[in-house]
Amino acid sequence: MRPDDFFIDQTIPAAWGLPSERIVNDDLLVALRRGAVEGLPDVEVAGALARLVHDDLERFGTSGGEELSIQGMRAAILALRAVVTRIGVSDFDLPFRDYSSFKSFWLRNDGYGSWQARRDLLNSLIDPLHDRLIVLESQSLDSSLAQPISPRSTTGWARVDEEVLELRRHFQIARTAQDYRNVGNDCVIVIETLSRQVYDPAVHLREGEQVPPVTMTKARIERFIEDAAPGSGQADLRKLARAAIEFAQSVKHSATGTRRDAGIAADAVILLANLLRRLDEPI
Repeated sequence: MRPDDFFIDQTIPAAWGLPSERIVNDDLLVALRRGAVEGLPDVEVAGALARLVHDDLERFGTSGGEELSIQGMRAAILALRAVVTRIGVSDFDLPFRDYSSFKSFWLRNDGYGSWQARRDLLNSLIDPLHDRLIVLESQSLDSSLAQPISPRSTTGWARVDEEVLELRRHFQIARTAQDYRNVGNDCVIVIETLSRQVYDPAVHLREGEQVPPVTMTKARIERFIEDAAPGSGQADLRKLARAAIEFAQSVKHSATGTRRDAGIAADAVILLANLLRRLDEPI
């Protein structure tokens, strides 16, 4: 489950000449507050809902463009509290209930005039929850995909770990060629999340270059490897990353996808994530 799953398209009469409008699914949030919803395991809901709340509060506190209304944010926070309590995370709480009370909170805690200070405040409150939910969800999946040799169970990059969980979950239930294409799409989403995570223009951009978009995953990830692992061996690492990316793209676009190909693509992407995480560690 992803944050987008908490939205629905509201149909506007064609006579008005306007496109449909994306709005939060208030009925779903209310139902989640009251109890578990059939077909939506609480542990999966909690991870997606925590990310929705986190990202929208961050948008409000920095660049703007939040997607939830004031009432929607209140409903989302209440639903999140209820869901995490049901799965045994009883010590989570936020010291605010909506956008305005979040603003009052950051003003009391040195967030005035600093977007980064507001991000740091949010991260300190919600990142521990992300980490706990990722572990809980990993434990709930009887996955047949690759597990990293690393002693850590996750990369520690919350957004990457969340997308890897989504990939594992979809592979677990995939049965048709269309399902396997969707697994390939999940692989590409993981790679794009890695692209966003590892590429830092302040570090990796060369003079005269323009910042490549996130979707130019090969260019961004290969540059990260080039800088993180200088020397003769980095060429082989770049080939390894390029092969994983290209195979994931081929599975995404295959009209005759198989479980074997989807599994290979997923294994390769999971191992790529852990390879890049290892390169990000100090020598």
